[in-house]
Amino acid sequence: MKHQPNIRGAVHEDRQHDSAIKHVRGLAEYTDDIAEPVGTLHAYLGVSSVAHATLKGLDLSDVRAAPGVVDVLTAADIPGHNDISPTGRGDEPVFPTEKIEFHGQPLFAVIAETRDAARRAAMLAKVDAEALPHALDPIAAQAAGYPLVTEPLKLERGELETAMATAPHRLQGRLSVGGQDHMYLEGQIAFALPGEDDDVIVYCSTQHPSEAQHMVAHVLGVPSNAVVVNVRRMGGGFGGKESQMNLFAVVAAMAAKRLNRPVKIRPDRDQDMTATGKRHDFIIDYDVGFDGAGRIRAVDGTFAARCGWSSDLSGPVTDRALFHADNAYFYPHVRLQSRPMKTNTVSNTAFRGFGGPQGVVAAERMIEEIAYALGKDPLEVRKANFYGDAHDGRNLTPYHQEVTDNIIGRVVSELEESCGYQQRRRDILACNAMGGVLRKGIALTPVKFGISFTATHYNQAGALIHVYSDGSIHLNHGGTEMGQGLNTKVAQVVADAFQVDFERIKITRTTTEKVPNTSATAASSGSDLNGMAALDAAEQIKARLVEFAAGHWGVRPDEVRFVPGHVQVGAQLLPWEQVIKAAYMARVHLSAAGFYKTPDIHWDRAAGKGRPFYYYAYGASCSEVTIDTLTGEYRVERTDILHDVGRSLNPVLDRGQVEGAFVQGMGWLTTEELWWDEKGALRTHAPSTYKIPLASDRPRVFNVALAEWSENRERTIKRSKAVGEPPFMLGISVFEALSMAVASVADYRECPRLDAPATPERVLLAVERLAGRA
Repeated sequence: MKHQPNIRGAVHEDRQHDSAIKHVRGLAEYTDDIAEPVGTLHAYLGVSSVAHATLKGLDLSDVRAAPGVVDVLTAADIPGHNDISPTGRGDEPVFPTEKIEFHGQPLFAVIAETRDAARRAAMLAKVDAEALPHALDPIAAQAAGYPLVTEPLKLERGELETAMATAPHRLQGRLSVGGQDHMYLEGQIAFALPGEDDDVIVYCSTQHPSEAQHMVAHVLGVPSNAVVVNVRRMGGGFGGKESQMNLFAVVAAMAAKRLNRPVKIRPDRDQDMTATGKRHDFIIDYDVGFDGAGRIRAVDGTFAARCGWSSDLSGPVTDRALFHADNAYFYPHVRLQSRPMKTNTVSNTAFRGFGGPQGVVAAERMIEEIAYALGKDPLEVRKANFYGDAHDGRNLTPYHQEVTDNIIGRVVSELEESCGYQQRRRDILACNAMGGVLRKGIALTPVKFGISFTATHYNQAGALIHVYSDGSIHLNHGGTEMGQGLNTKVAQVVADAFQVDFERIKITRTTTEKVPNTSATAASSGSDLNGMAALDAAEQIKARLVEFAAGHWGVRPDEVRFVPGHVQVGAQLLPWEQVIKAAYMARVHLSAAGFYKTPDIHWDRAAGKGRPFYYYAYGASCSEVTIDTLTGEYRVERTDILHDVGRSLNPVLDRGQVEGAFVQGMGWLTTEELWWDEKGALRTHAPSTYKIPLASDRPRVFNVALAEWSENRERTIKRSKAVGEPPFMLGISVFEALSMAVASVADYRECPRLDAPATPERVLLAVERLAGRA
């Protein structure tokens, strides 16, 4: 038998993104690129100019009379239910009827012949509203007696009061952590085409097609089987298109069915930023007891979040902040509580990390505080508090899940050695001791991140595979492609299963017509869930092919094997397409629907106990910065990262995810600042006023490596680990390094207690404050 080459595009190998060439050539089709049928109309939202008010009336006569206007939609025109709450709490109307809850809240939608006409007409509305007092942040909301938007969570273990009272050292503090806009390249957009009877097809940029389908059906008052939602690709999502797309899909569909014409809605960037939710801001109060070695004895933390006017996903987001408030550290005695506060701001929502980053940065602040209090290197304190194992009793999280796959010690040690952390820190201390305007800082921070939806029912996925009689393969799954390479990875899994070249597989758009009841592509679970569902479908087809081949060619089933490009049947080596053609002629079913649900996870929220995560992903980053003590400006000189992705499905894509997540995390903690004025208007509502990192802001030296020795102990897809969210928190190393540089002006005697984002202005103020005490 002649030697068979490896298949092209197998798992665990570099494979370029399936749409990479189309991306760079401008050939990748997004929702706004779909050819518009004759008669397409355009919608635009009319929004509030006050933050909180009683809505007494809307005079839309000038809007209706404006050139090109075909119709105007208000709450009175909704045929079904006026609610798009993703958790079913009934607190998020499409358009309000009685009360305005935030500046920029959509009040109505204009439908016109052109987008420009709709946009201009929307400005002509006369809103009769009686202003009410408003609260914009969680502290002001608490003072004003505002309610929580959802039930708070408490995680508790041990004897907190006793441990805190007997701890040799104790400190308290408050950390303000800012929010973050998603800043996806492709903004929110939906394009609806009416069909016969109740039918409507919606093309939109959503991470959760099934939710968009259900919301459209709910608002139209029709069953879900009348609504089809299609997503070929998104130009970024980051969580901002998990629930926030509901409004746009609903408006487009409602207008299309009402007017029996295609309708598209695409807000401009300003309206996109003011009308859609963001990462939750947090005010975190912490109380920590510790010993002389820096080892934590007890932690008491309260996490108050700016949730906005409705619940949206604030419950699970603030829950996950508590789940990650330990990061990689064992707290012997602990109490963590959330306070998801209602505020008169846009309803905050999912964002990469889903509350986890806010919890992790709080853990790192406590470690930093301890280090400065004891005069130690923060890395020494970090190592002293790492989770251990069952033998030393230091492996139980605040939510009572055992950490059984702990590799953080090895990850940190390897990075510490490879990046030369100890010598570089000594050099930086010596440099800062010489004084001068420029000061340096360095920090090495770890990440431990739990993988799974904490809403257990979301941990499921479906896939559909057709093998056609010519041997070509059609792949569809419930995940969505937002640039992260999910489609490429899932196709690699299928190619590997059938032992065919990647090019044989056609990856098709995500559609609710083919795979129903999908979960959002979120929680870093896209590859885990959809890869396993696709593998299940492939294995079903393979089993039928084995049975057929064994009978047709007269061999035992164990003599039928799938090898690169062929099927080995006994002593014969038959080309893949020959076997498929023969199976088709023999009437073998060459299609299968696959399914997967994550095993061994459970969560009792009322008790604060369970195993909400299937496994953990780990990582570490070391960043070095230089600050200018006269201006507060800074730059990142170097970053070294070692990240754990298990057995990578596609190393080059995973490295890209790590790099992008780090830069996005760095931006959240440095330059990306959300600012509301006293009237409740978001003033950072465009790229001109909201500063995401530029290419020039990346570390001057940027070394990213994957922990190639790692393999997931759990039965995930090919023993890989999730990579979407965990590396986001690697950016905390920049925040911590900035803190060290600032602390140098007072000889490291005091923790600077920088709030996030650590903008140049905040850095300068911290330098001046500490210098005044030196």
